[in-house]
Amino acid sequence: MQIDITDVFLRDGLQDEDVTVPTGRKLDIYQGLVAAGVRRIEAASFVNPNKVPQMADAEELFAGLGHHEGVVSTALALNGRGIQRAVDAGVRNIQIVASASQAHSNANAGSSTKDALADLGRRVAEFPDIEFYAGISTAFTCPFEGHIAPAQLLSVVRGFLDMGVTNIGLADTLGTTPTNRLIESVHYVMEAEPGVKWFLHLHNAHGQALDTVDAAIGLGITNFDSALAGYGGCPFAPGAHGNLATEELVRHLHTQGHQTGIDQSSIEDAAEMARQILSQTMSTTEGSVSDFPAPGVEIREEGQSWSISSR
Repeated sequence: MQIDITDVFLRDGLQDEDVTVPTGRKLDIYQGLVAAGVRRIEAASFVNPNKVPQMADAEELFAGLGHHEGVVSTALALNGRGIQRAVDAGVRNIQIVASASQAHSNANAGSSTKDALADLGRRVAEFPDIEFYAGISTAFTCPFEGHIAPAQLLSVVRGFLDMGVTNIGLADTLGTTPTNRLIESVHYVMEAEPGVKWFLHLHNAHGQALDTVDAAIGLGITNFDSALAGYGGCPFAPGAHGNLATEELVRHLHTQGHQTGIDQSSIEDAAEMARQILSQTMSTTEGSVSDFPAPGVEIREEGQSWSISSR
């Protein structure tokens, strides 16, 4: 079976780090992802730079991405202001996000879920030529409210459907939801709204995310988010764990006989490059690192060597 993976390292992977990676280094990681065969990359979020300074360079980053045949570069927006910034920056694939949890919505978006959906809906209607898809945070478990009832999740799903958005991702934001309970909720909303194209965004607190992937594929879901080296977490969700690692997901899916279009060796190299760039950034006072070679060029650092090769 063909499984499609969106790597979210450049957005989710970096937003909770204590340092801000320079734009040029982000572009190096982006090129590594492209070279490995990743065809959908969540590159940034257009959010308040005072709250999430790691994303303050979103416009600059998108200006530097360039065109890569067959690659879709997406951005995240929490509200109408974010949508406008993304459109102005030339983004044509925008994920809009609301929380299934009222408490998390207040912490993450600064408004209730109902108000967040209303704001998003007004702005979506203004841009009929933009491809919007939805993400629902804390779809199963909230750090403030605990278990999210499937009916509560379904109400948010239908809020997005009312906007005409039919590609919807469900996020286990903490990564702690037991697989059986998560799958029960997914099955509930899938049966209620069979016309939706579903995505799963899995964090991985207890090493159970791959079991959840297998169970979700059994339901017919073929789209998953992951992040290089398992980085990530929501700054406004206490206890959130890192994402399912892209290289682990690719390895697992290939072992199961699925196809991803991603070269396993190259995605592992991209993950190592991401680790090294973050390590170098953390070790420098100014938060800048020396230029990283482009994909296909051998890299030697501290007695190690690796390369990023195209598919």
